[in-house]
Amino acid sequence: MMDEPGPLASFPRGGVAVVFGAGGGIGSALVSALETTGSFRQVVGYGRASSPPVDLLDEASIEHAACAAATLGELRCIIDATGFLHDDRQAPEKSLSQIDPQAMARAFAINATGPALLMKHMLGRLPRTGKCVFASLSARVGSIGDNRLGGWYAYRASKAALNQIIRTSAIELARRAPQAICVAVHPGTVDTALSAPFAAAGLNKHAPPQAAAHILRLLDRLTAADTGGFFDWRGQAVPW
Repeated sequence: MMDEPGPLASFPRGGVAVVFGAGGGIGSALVSALETTGSFRQVVGYGRASSPPVDLLDEASIEHAACAAATLGELRCIIDATGFLHDDRQAPEKSLSQIDPQAMARAFAINATGPALLMKHMLGRLPRTGKCVFASLSARVGSIGDNRLGGWYAYRASKAALNQIIRTSAIELARRAPQAICVAVHPGTVDTALSAPFAAAGLNKHAPPQAAAHILRLLDRLTAADTGGFFDWRGQAVPW
């Protein structure tokens, strides 16, 4: 029970919450956690298998989903839980010699350009008044200041690019909606298929429901003064 988030009291009641990447481990847990809070009139999750389906490499699908979400009511909480680290086609690079331009372009397309398109089509649909949040799941390894191990060139660089896009979008968003919040969130190491091959033995891993609860508690504490920031799941600022 300790992992269940309480009501998100800082958000206006009756709004809509949206999760992109709802088919993934964290995304599906976030949908369930948002429903549990009872703070939103409706919670909707989008992914490759949703209706409408969303593919980050297809802008038309993103625009279609944005239009569909906007018909449901005021968009008060939007979480981008997408991300790509590895699959059977590519893995994180251990050295410069392993850099492949096509693999790097693919990582940027999914980790940076895709979320940028989500912001393009979602931020302008946020209410002009009252608290509303767009949060994108970034990663501590995308921090330039915190990089002490090297490697993982495409993933690190694409997440760093995402952080810059979030920061820049937050500045533009604040001109239109001063109470809106746009942030990057490091969820910690979550026990999902994305992290499984790389999680060191003994590392403190969070189950997806636990990670979702942490993220929602963080979003509940954020204020407009935090917009454009990069925070970990504890609420601590992460170096750029």
